[in-house]
Amino acid sequence: MPALSLETRRKRLIFRSWRRGFRELDLVLGAFADQRLAELDEAELSEYEALLEVPDQHLYAWIVGREPTPAECDGRVMERLRRLDYLRRGS
Repeated sequence: MPALSLETRRKRLIFRSWRRGFRELDLVLGAFADQRLAELDEAELSEYEALLEVPDQHLYAWIVGREPTPAECDGRVMERLRRLDYLRRGS
């Protein structure tokens, strides 16, 4: 099976980000994906894909600071997610 292009990966990640089933996380991840995925390199896309495998309640708690993020998940993408600057209009 051939590797997916970065564009195809990004499109799939945007779709997955908006359809988690946990509305608050859909809004956070969907906004992040819409505004920031184009900036991510291949390694960061892989990091984001791995974060999408984390159960909703844990991922949301890490993003909003309710729980500490485990070291293995606390990379550049998680740092960007925690900033929440992509939720502001016009950013």
